[in-house]
Amino acid sequence: MAAPSESRQRIARIVLAAALALFGLWVAHPFLPALLWALVITIAIGPVYARAEQRWPRLSRHLLPAIATLVIGLAVLLPIAAGLLQAIHEARDLAHWIADARANGIPAPQWIANLPFGERAVADWWAENLATPEGAQRQLGHLSDAAVLDQSRLIGSRILHHTTIFAFTLITLFFLLRDKDRIIAQMRRAGDRIFGPAGERIGIQIIKSIRGTIDGLVLVGIGEGVAMAIGYVVTGVPHPILLGALTAIAAMIPFGAALLIGIAAVLLLMQGSVAGAVGIVILGAAVIAIADHFVRPFLIGGATRLPFVWVLIGILGGVEAFGLLGLFVGPAVMAALILLWRELVGSAA
Repeated sequence: MAAPSESRQRIARIVLAAALALFGLWVAHPFLPALLWALVITIAIGPVYARAEQRWPRLSRHLLPAIATLVIGLAVLLPIAAGLLQAIHEARDLAHWIADARANGIPAPQWIANLPFGERAVADWWAENLATPEGAQRQLGHLSDAAVLDQSRLIGSRILHHTTIFAFTLITLFFLLRDKDRIIAQMRRAGDRIFGPAGERIGIQIIKSIRGTIDGLVLVGIGEGVAMAIGYVVTGVPHPILLGALTAIAAMIPFGAALLIGIAAVLLLMQGSVAGAVGIVILGAAVIAIADHFVRPFLIGGATRLPFVWVLIGILGGVEAFGLLGLFVGPAVMAALILLWRELVGSAA
């Protein structure tokens, strides 16, 4: 009679644990992105942080996690603050430009006369739709004060939301760094109980996939941005450093840099530099081909032990499901699933 009773108790414990886990996820789901970001950052800086612990062992309990958290916070906040200040300045200039356009129209720019083809059609359209105050008001009617105010409120609420998530990310990062040894030991024991000997291999593979993804996306993206920024400077693209930084960010998504390269080519065409536009397109195609077809598959695929098509599915599917966070979570999930599949096939074979 004891065996059925123990079986029922075990089932009851499993059901209760599952219910509590689901309820806990429901309660914490607004802050799950912060937890995942903190985990990704902890894994990413793990080797550097371990060397810092060896270098300054007496600081490893409280001060070193606080310093690391502060450095990460400043590394994110300073560029964002600079970008916001520039955006505020540009928004003020844009508001003055819109008011002047409504009052006086928008004169045809010089670049229309430098177009290699279609110059007459573009000039006629501009004269009819933008050169007069009436035409400019029709084209800019959606930029009313009420619409701008609504968009400002929406942007403000999104900034407040992301600020809250970032604050919780830094708090979580501090505690993960402070207690990482204890957390790793607990995760290792939990993995052994749930997955057996494969548990530790799955954990190691997830860590490798996240670090490989960071190398393949972030570092390669920065490399693409630097290469294209040099090209922007040489060909005379306006604001080459800013456009290069945006290209680096877009390049973190496979083939994402193509959009910024296209914008740069259009800007050069507007200046009448057809040769520069062709040159920047050729350079961009070469950089994207080398980065996305050779360097990135080698870095990410080698770390995750996955064919790059599965890495690409993980990246794009992760972005679709989780936004920017999915760039790192997606490949890690795919690596864990493939490893579980290989364990299953290996055990069945």
